[in-house]
Amino acid sequence: MNFKDLPKCPIETTIKMLGCKWKILIIRDLLTGTKRFCELKKSVKGITQKVLTSKLREMEDLGIVERKIYPQTPPKVEYSLTDIGYTLAPVINSMKEWGKDFKRYTKLLEKL
Repeated sequence: MNFKDLPKCPIETTIKMLGCKWKILIIRDLLTGTKRFCELKKSVKGITQKVLTSKLREMEDLGIVERKIYPQTPPKVEYSLTDIGYTLAPVINSMKEWGKDFKRYTKLLEKL
């Protein structure tokens, strides 16, 4: 990605960087610490191996995620958020709180 081509609007930039539910869910899980590929595959329900690999690579290219490969057999690979990746915590936490509030709101509507 050419960072000179980022949109002027900061919200649009954020959407462009995180643009899909998979990236957001991967970040959510990495906020609690380093994970191996198989751990992410298990915790991000419904994601395919191909999509998980693709999204991790995209986020690595953006500098949000870092990958560490251990030279052993079989190879061990771990994924972590970078410092800039961890700055997404307030965004993810706000989404979480909004989701909780919305669920409470819809339950209240059901009772009416």
